[in-house]
Amino acid sequence: MVDFDERGLPAGYPFKPSYEIAPTEAARMLSEGRALLVDVRLAEEREVARVGSLGDEVHAPLHQLNEWLDEIEEAAQGRPILTLCHRGVRSIKAALALRSCGFEDTHSIAGGIENWSLALDRTVPRYTRDGSVCKRL
Repeated sequence: MVDFDERGLPAGYPFKPSYEIAPTEAARMLSEGRALLVDVRLAEEREVARVGSLGDEVHAPLHQLNEWLDEIEEAAQGRPILTLCHRGVRSIKAALALRSCGFEDTHSIAGGIENWSLALDRTVPRYTRDGSVCKRL
């Protein structure tokens, strides 16, 4: 069993504060309406697991991110943007891409929905992914 710190990060996690936000802070900001969640996972992944209704959310798969810029801007209303994927790799790419498009206050949720499930909410299903095929653990 993995131990998590008060930020919701596993021991030894290589946290990058300039690009990431800790899960506990992300959950707090989202539940208070102080941020917009941009889920960059595939639709098939969202069918298996979601973080629940924590506030405003835009589903913008990473490979289509540029097509969602207007909707993201409208939904964010100047608030910070928090990106989410399965394990945190695609969401960092999305955060960097959004920053390059002018959304400077954008961070990836560290460890993705996998970490969220283990550290914050065990009711969020865990899964494996092989391409677009997702399977619950």
